[in-house]
Amino acid sequence: MPNSIPKVPNHRIYLDHAATTPVTSAARAAVASGLAGWANPSSPHADGRAARAALDDARRRIMAALGWDGHLVFTSGASEAIGIALTRTKAARIVTSPVEHDAVLRVTPDAERLVVDSSGRVTGTVAGTLHAIQHVNNETGVIQPIADIAGHVHEEGGVLFCDCAQSAGKLDLPRDADMIAISAHKFGGPPGVGALLLRDLSLLRPSGGQEQGYRGGTENVPGALGMAAALEEDRAWMTRAAVLRRMLDDAVRAAGGTIVADASERIPTIASYRMPGVSARVQLIRFDGAGISVSAGAACSSGTLKTSPVLRAMGWDEGQADEVIRVSFGRDTTEVDTERFLSVWRQIADAQVGRGAA
Repeated sequence: MPNSIPKVPNHRIYLDHAATTPVTSAARAAVASGLAGWANPSSPHADGRAARAALDDARRRIMAALGWDGHLVFTSGASEAIGIALTRTKAARIVTSPVEHDAVLRVTPDAERLVVDSSGRVTGTVAGTLHAIQHVNNETGVIQPIADIAGHVHEEGGVLFCDCAQSAGKLDLPRDADMIAISAHKFGGPPGVGALLLRDLSLLRPSGGQEQGYRGGTENVPGALGMAAALEEDRAWMTRAAVLRRMLDDAVRAAGGTIVADASERIPTIASYRMPGVSARVQLIRFDGAGISVSAGAACSSGTLKTSPVLRAMGWDEGQADEVIRVSFGRDTTEVDTERFLSVWRQIADAQVGRGAA
């Protein structure tokens, strides 16, 4: 019998949507329709032409849903889009913030790192360079003031690239950005598909192949259709997420916890909390044992825990940073889920207080 991924039991509570969120029913149906009529969209025969028409339709729908009037290059996800933007740029110099996702830092090892304040916000720009600035931080949920940053970057003759993996499909995209990376599995689309949005294709060196010569390989038509369907879902659930996040913030604060970047504007779907005296590793084990999936923000790329460079850049010391976990909401997160998380949080925190008193 072939191996399969075991289903998560229904009684579990999933609060790790920033890592990946379940595929919506509309996106699943769209992927299935794409698979039913599958053909290589680069083939000249009738089947290939039909696949090309479906791909072009998905491209138009995605751009319309995002309010984007430039160009769209399909990729396998945000990481590939980031790699294309930052390794094929015509810019002679790149600067990034120190709180970027590892996918950005990994492909820009020699780039200058800007400074962020204690709230995780970028505090300056550099003239005449490509700036890689995340719209929403994947660990803290902090929303960067992209409009202000873009104004400075463009006045100084630079180009702005934004990693919008955490904001696309949830917030309006930063219209002042020159290039944007998005990933479908972050907003209810299927895994394995994303896009690089560009104002002007001439910002990059072409590589040949498909996608107007900027990305090789057979295009993922079923994935593109699923991505379009997910983006066309309404965002009304974000209002509920904001209510739940405020509820969680207030309760954690009252229980002696610390909200990371409490003073910053943050996306409603992501929050990081410090439980003083209890390591993130212990918290994750306790929450997992109680049937609740959360994460430590630095575990994304390797599956192991390490001190968060995001928190260190914000001025947190290693001990404090090692006590922080991330909670992230999705379209199906409920008040009952949040109350259950808080109940377990209080149990863990109270146990720590009891050990301290002993």
